[in-house]
Amino acid sequence: MDQTIDIRLNGEAHTLAAPATLLSLLAAVGRDPRAVAIEHNGEIVRRARYGETPLESGDRVEVVHFVQGG
Repeated sequence: MDQTIDIRLNGEAHTLAAPATLLSLLAAVGRDPRAVAIEHNGEIVRRARYGETPLESGDRVEVVHFVQGG
């Protein structure tokens, strides 16, 4: 049986296949990990830890995208 987890991403409900990490979340939503900053349950996560930070049902994730401008 497939397992899923339910999280909040930028305030919206998302369901992901389990197990999931911040890195797999970014892949699922089509975001480049080099161009974002992530807050996971109120804590800023270093980019080097995206692949090793597990997600669980009920987690809250905020992703901020960097925009280049001039």
